[in-house]
Amino acid sequence: MWDYSDKVKEHFFNPKNAGAVVDANATGEVGSISCGDALRLTLKVDDDSEIILEAGFQTFGCGSAIASSSVLTEIIKGMTLDEAAKVTNQDIADQLEGLPPEKMHCSVMGREALQAAIANYRGEVWKDDHEEGALICKCFAIDAVMIEEMVWANKLRTVEDVTNFTKAGGGCAACHEDIEAILEKVLAEKGEKFDPTAAPVEAPAKIAAVKVPLTNLQRIKKIEMVLDSLRPALMADGGDVELVEVIGNTAYVNMTGACNGCQMAAMTIAGIQQRLMEVMGEFIKVVPASEMKKLVNIEVA
Repeated sequence: MWDYSDKVKEHFFNPKNAGAVVDANATGEVGSISCGDALRLTLKVDDDSEIILEAGFQTFGCGSAIASSSVLTEIIKGMTLDEAAKVTNQDIADQLEGLPPEKMHCSVMGREALQAAIANYRGEVWKDDHEEGALICKCFAIDAVMIEEMVWANKLRTVEDVTNFTKAGGGCAACHEDIEAILEKVLAEKGEKFDPTAAPVEAPAKIAAVKVPLTNLQRIKKIEMVLDSLRPALMADGGDVELVEVIGNTAYVNMTGACNGCQMAAMTIAGIQQRLMEVMGEFIKVVPASEMKKLVNIEVA
């Protein structure tokens, strides 16, 4: 599991400003429950000075999402809207004394909710840029513009980095090639070269933990444990999941019963992958076993 800072634990166990602000005159909503993360930020802004007098949050997400939302409200109270508009996702992470790379998308969500609330107060329509950038990750509705912005702002280098900061690529993995193309483009603009074998962005030193790599047998046992915990919910709908093989950080599964051929199978697999990454504290891809068969055929050919 990840090693969280004391600040993250403080804001998770004792969140500040939880709940909606009474008589709020600014609201920002981002994310969706279906994607696993959603945040509603409400502000009470002084109309004369544009100073944020109160800030509150309502979130659906993990402990890092709660902590990020909590500390964001503390950061922006007393700021003018112009000052708050300059708050970055890295500022949020810094106030928490760091976040694990796999949880940086929680700070990004906080920053976007703040931008949406400021736009709402000013009578503007906040856009997440989907109309300007091609939709890259259909599982989590992440577009090219957001990915490019995160690569620039956070010095991202790998697909894993992009997944950690935006969730893009964390579902069916069909967009990984498109993410690599964006990385190659942005890094070229910075005078750098994309290296698909580069190590991902490291966690800040304050929270970095020494991790002993799992053996493949240990990884299989952990994956089976997680699948066993999810199986009752699948079986309640007449479905099930079977682990076929684990190769490196990729788990190949068969969806059986009612889950086999279901239109929601891709979303179910994405949910399984997200749960595995939460529990195991490492990047895991979950892929239908049929893809493994295609890979074997290509290698044989």
